[in-house]
Amino acid sequence: MTEAVSAALPIAPSASGLPRPPLFARPFFEQKSRAFWTLQAAGWTGYLILRSVSSLNNGPKLDLLVPVVIESIVGYCITLLLSTLYGYYRRLGRLTGIILTVLTLLGATVLYAVLDAFSFSFLRLSGPQLDLSLVLGTVFLNFTVLAGWSALYFGINFYLIVEQQIDEMQALETQASSAQLAMLRYQLNPHFLFNTLNSISTLVLLKETQKANAMLSRLSSFLRYTLANEPTAHVTLAQEVETLKLYLEIEKMRFEDRLRPVFEVDPRAERARLPSLLLQPLVENAIKYAVTPQEEGAEIAVVARLAGDRVQITVSDTGPGLQEHKVGPSLSTGVGLANIRDRLVQAYGPDQRFETRSIPDGGFGVEIEIPFQLDEPERG
Repeated sequence: MTEAVSAALPIAPSASGLPRPPLFARPFFEQKSRAFWTLQAAGWTGYLILRSVSSLNNGPKLDLLVPVVIESIVGYCITLLLSTLYGYYRRLGRLTGIILTVLTLLGATVLYAVLDAFSFSFLRLSGPQLDLSLVLGTVFLNFTVLAGWSALYFGINFYLIVEQQIDEMQALETQASSAQLAMLRYQLNPHFLFNTLNSISTLVLLKETQKANAMLSRLSSFLRYTLANEPTAHVTLAQEVETLKLYLEIEKMRFEDRLRPVFEVDPRAERARLPSLLLQPLVENAIKYAVTPQEEGAEIAVVARLAGDRVQITVSDTGPGLQEHKVGPSLSTGVGLANIRDRLVQAYGPDQRFETRSIPDGGFGVEIEIPFQLDEPERG
């Protein structure tokens, strides 16, 4: 019986006068057994008080209170039995459960009325007897009380089931979001590794072992950073910029003076958090489409500033821009700008901005705007 009571959370009649909002706060139902006994005791205590006040209107006599007390005790015990039976019925089929619930409610009403009539005749009449008129006189009140108790019982259980399903849906959404973020992050590594290892292979073939060793050392530092952070982690803008500089040191081994990076980062924005390696594909894009095709190379500028409670980041280059190719810049692996856009949506939802633009004097730029956040977002 204890297990059935714990699994079900009935509430006593609304006559208890208890304020509803505190009772429906989620922490109240975290311990179901305690919540059940609290509601049961408070509800029937309130019912006893109201019935006692109603009886005392006919005069302050003690013999008027005794039947009310017995009636409340009987009702309390019957609803305990109902909670056990209802808990069992909930595990049956819907139609079977409804039929048994209605029959049980009617049976409990008859039992309640008979016990009330018997106790009344025992206390108020010359001798105990079961009078049909007494039974019928108490049926309506007993049915109203038990039906109200049953309605609240199923109402609270339905509320808890809905809340549980909402929690499960939110947990699944969080897991799906984390998996999506991890997938988007992992898409970046193979492309970068391919380019870097290809460059190291070229240096080895040219017998430039010193440059190859230096590039391997920097690659090791870069990979150590990427492995140290979770795929869904957010890092500070300062950390992201340091990673970009490490990445550009690797690329500068290939392009030397043709690659000219420029960083302008507002010190106030350095503590802002953003998804790790968010900017690296943009710089890699700029190298591919601005530095590589031009003999003189290009300048790649990373600018970040704080505008109120927003962080605005721009990655631009002085390359040929969009005129040289019909399709907008994208990484050869097909990750490209769509990857960045998807990661921003996963991390911030609609509270972000991602725009691309062609620079009139030549070049291509990407503008990102995100909320200024200092704390690591919670992940389920």
